[in-house]
Order: sequence, then structure tokens, then C-alpha cells
Amino acid sequence: MVIKILGSGCANCKKLYANAREAVNQLGLDATIEKIEDFKEIMVYGVMNTPALVVNEEVKIMGRVASVESIKKHL
Repeated sequence: MVIKILGSGCANCKKLYANAREAVNQLGLDATIEKIEDFKEIMVYGVMNTPALVVNEEVKIMGRVASVESIKKHL
């Protein structure tokens, strides 16, 4: 499983990254988590509001910091 956090590296992006890491740990998943900060690459996903969570190339959440529990539902 590949999880991507899309955003500029702001505090909200960092929090979403931390929450995604915690969700993966709690579920015991074998997943790679990547930070994508290049706006050209972010635009490929059609994301207009960051931060965003992408799971296996599908945008699941955008424009907000999702909780650990919310992220677990998308994994």
C-alpha cells in the first residue's frame, strides 16, 4: 500500500502525515508513506486544497487534517 500526503509542508500537512503514520501503525499495515510537496505533482491528482491523503493513487481526503480514526477507515 502506498500512502501519499500532498501539501506544501505546512503544519497541517505535517499533522496529517503524523496521523497517517499512527493509523498505519495501529492497523499493523505494510505501507509506504510519502510526502509530496511539488505543486505540479499535487495538481496531477486534481487537489485544489491541501493537505490531502492519497491511498493507492486515489484521493481519499483533501482540504483538512483527518483524525487517526478517520484515516483508518480509508485504509
